[in-house]
Amino acid sequence: MTQRTIKVVPYNPVWVKAFELEKQLLQSSIKHNIIDKIHHIGSTSVLGLSAKPIIDILLETNDLAKLDKYANRFEDLGYKVMGEYGIQGRRFYLKGGNNRTHHIHAFEVGDTNIMRHLAFRDYLKVFDEVRMQYEALKLHLAKTCHNDINIYCDGKYAFIQEHEAKALIWKKEQNAN
Repeated sequence: MTQRTIKVVPYNPVWVKAFELEKQLLQSSIKHNIIDKIHHIGSTSVLGLSAKPIIDILLETNDLAKLDKYANRFEDLGYKVMGEYGIQGRRFYLKGGNNRTHHIHAFEVGDTNIMRHLAFRDYLKVFDEVRMQYEALKLHLAKTCHNDINIYCDGKYAFIQEHEAKALIWKKEQNAN
């Protein structure tokens, strides 16, 4: 198996269209009462932010056990079913093998991970300085990680933790107003 190449590229407006197409595909392939909402998350969802060109999708489901019964549908759509993959209560699916195109992170409605992902995304959309710092960090890590995804992710960890916490506070304040 060949190693993945960790490459961060300039923002591409095609990412929004790629998400919308995949969303429609998922909605037409997975039973409607299983999926509650589908969100575009991750760096490709943030206008102007350089990113690894992988569309991250957050799928809210009413029942993970029922979603698990659709594993073959996800496989038919080109996804590899990964189970929880390190996060309890998540179902993770990846598409494209070493040349990833899509990731799906599925959680049950109400899971705290949903708000965490959405708050961080929205925070990056609003706070230009944070977005630019994150972009600079990702570009640096992509150049220096030697295509090791663990080094790349570990290098982002502290930044994400700090700003996710700030994003959650900011989001609660936004919702209170």
